[in-house]
Amino acid sequence: MTTRILIADDQEGIRDAFRMVLDAQPDMTVVAEAADGRSALDQARHLRPDVVLADIRMPVLDGLELTRALAGPEAADPVRVVVVTTFDLDEYVYTALRDGACGYLLKRSGPTLLIEAVRAAMSGDTLISPQITVRLLRRMIQAEPAAGGGAALSDREREVARLVAHGLTNAEIGAELFISAGTVKNHLANIRGKIGVPNRVGVAAWAWSAGLAPSPARE
Repeated sequence: MTTRILIADDQEGIRDAFRMVLDAQPDMTVVAEAADGRSALDQARHLRPDVVLADIRMPVLDGLELTRALAGPEAADPVRVVVVTTFDLDEYVYTALRDGACGYLLKRSGPTLLIEAVRAAMSGDTLISPQITVRLLRRMIQAEPAAGGGAALSDREREVARLVAHGLTNAEIGAELFISAGTVKNHLANIRGKIGVPNRVGVAAWAWSAGLAPSPARE
């Protein structure tokens, strides 16, 4: 099936660049663009795209408000939202994820991660730019003990979890371990089920808490 995408960003050049990258994928198509949050909200409710890519700083309605309206706890019919922005402030990251975003990318992360974030959203995962993953999870691993289930992981699954904790994407993990990105995705699904976490953020936090990777608090 083709993933239908709406791009919300007030910069035409960014929208054009994203459209070029996404429309080049055989399983994706951009169905609409919006230069402000209100237009994005109206179009999303009318067109029901599979994924909305939302900038944060937009006129009329900003990306955080848009995320809350489309994916937040009060959304009657939630839509997957991936925030794509130049701002990596903790406040923005936590607010976006709290209000239902299923991804948070920095625009400088590049086209490969943009594509992977859309696919992660469609599979029920959450992808966050590696540049901010360590900072984002510092408080998490200090405040919460490691989840259970680690003993049930295979050696390969533990290695995948370790690399997730270092911020690698599925493609990068695959290259490191000489396996396909699809195989990495399958390993991650198994890991999440065994340790009882909902997404790769939880996998990273578990790996750090379990001692599979250096704690970001010590780096």
